[in-house]
Amino acid sequence: MEEMEEELKCPVCGSFYREPIILPCSHNLCQACARNILVQTPESESPQSRRASGSAVSDYDYLDLDKMSLYSEADSGYGSYGGFASAPTTPCQKSPNGVRVFPPAMPPPATHLSPALAPVPRNSCITCPQCHRSLILDDRGLRGFPKNRVLEGVIDRYQQSKAAALKCQLCEKAPKEATVMCEQCDVFYCDPCRLRCHPPRGPLAKHRLVPPAQGRVSRRLSPRKVSTCTDHELENHSMYCVQCKMPVCYQCLEEGKHSSHEVKALGAMWKLHKSQLSQALNGLSDRAKEAKEFLVQLRNMVQQIQENSVEFEACLVAQCDALIDALNRRKAQLLARVNKEHEHKLKVVRDQISHCTVKLRQTTGLMEYCLEVIKENDPSGFLQISDALIRRVHLTEDQWGKGTLTPRMTTDFDLSLDNSPLLQSIHQLDFVQMKASSPVPATPILQLEECCTHNNSATLSWKQPPLSTVPAEGYILELDDGSGGQFREVYVGKETMCTVDGLHFNSTYNARVKAFNKTGVSLYSKTLVLQTSEGKTLQQYPSERELRGV
Repeated sequence: MEEMEEELKCPVCGSFYREPIILPCSHNLCQACARNILVQTPESESPQSRRASGSAVSDYDYLDLDKMSLYSEADSGYGSYGGFASAPTTPCQKSPNGVRVFPPAMPPPATHLSPALAPVPRNSCITCPQCHRSLILDDRGLRGFPKNRVLEGVIDRYQQSKAAALKCQLCEKAPKEATVMCEQCDVFYCDPCRLRCHPPRGPLAKHRLVPPAQGRVSRRLSPRKVSTCTDHELENHSMYCVQCKMPVCYQCLEEGKHSSHEVKALGAMWKLHKSQLSQALNGLSDRAKEAKEFLVQLRNMVQQIQENSVEFEACLVAQCDALIDALNRRKAQLLARVNKEHEHKLKVVRDQISHCTVKLRQTTGLMEYCLEVIKENDPSGFLQISDALIRRVHLTEDQWGKGTLTPRMTTDFDLSLDNSPLLQSIHQLDFVQMKASSPVPATPILQLEECCTHNNSATLSWKQPPLSTVPAEGYILELDDGSGGQFREVYVGKETMCTVDGLHFNSTYNARVKAFNKTGVSLYSKTLVLQTSEGKTLQQYPSERELRGV
């Protein structure tokens, strides 16, 4: 029942309809709200002036919406029509629903007539606040619109079903308990809303405020009004005009504009339209049921998306962690090799230090001994050992000169780590394909036996893997600059062989290729190292140094 409440509220005042009338566009308005949004049109645009000029007009003469600025948010707040100024223009106000309301320029005279019976300004125009269709009223004014008695009955039943709560009807968020009800406004108020929206001054001072329970009883006891003809207010509807699609009275058939139209019995058409509405509701009910099932499906999709997202994130984190673990293991292996090389270098240097220290100590002892021998004054004794000492000194000198004073180990490490392919692979790490889309082609394979260099040109050939089932629309061949720089595209096309000319002589180039289709690109092939010739020579087959696959 709560979903129906929006259908029962006036688009101008935002409250339940009170004495609703039906506009020609089938939308409804309260009688008082319809009077508030009336706008006086220029005399030259009135229906009488148009008839006098001979132009054919209907009973409801719709105006061009482009000529009216009744609802423009950018205007100055004054109603206007085309290029003619209506006299005098009246500042407009905004209803709680955002619709512009044009109060009369002068206070209306005191009258006990209903809004429909009260006189309206001559040549008044009304615009539907929902579909924005405009029309000029005829001499009957608001009495020319039929009253929607069915809507009144639905509103009464709806309010009676909710009257037990007796909540305020003007609270915006959480309705408070109603303290009074205005019999004239037919609205329940709490104390704050009554002070704000129904102050006891001006025209509202004459309204009668009663307790909510008394107002609920008066609503239930209010008699249902009988629908009467808009042209003949004393006559009840008795027939249905098929051409105009509206109920009419006997007087309309005898002397009115429906005299030549096809009419049918009101009861028969009532049953027929009820049956048609019931059938239409059955179809709409099926659509509403499908919509509810669809909403359940969408809510389940939201939950499934969240679950799949958590699962996919966990899988992605696990894959990245596996890569990190593999990198850490490889890092530990490489560090172990570095430590082994470090220990080996230290051992060699330390052994050489120990050997040189022992040799230097022996040499120093021999020198000191020889100096002491030279100090002796015994010629015969000196000559007995001098030859042996001379040989020992020369032998020791020769031992120092045979690489003994050259380091057996360098301080530089002969290990180098090329991490550029891995970094490039990390930068290109991406989702290969979506589940719902077609896959990307497989990584092409460079055919080493057909790749060669000649002078300063290189010929490369590649193919798709034998078991590949995804066709490739083309290939992209990339070469670096010959100095280990960044790769650049040198060929894009469908061929599987390409010759690149204009390379530098005696340079080393890295080449790679990848395939692509509408879905995306494949991974790069293995990098091929090409060595160009040192000069202009005839070279038919590449040597082992000039061609090697990495």
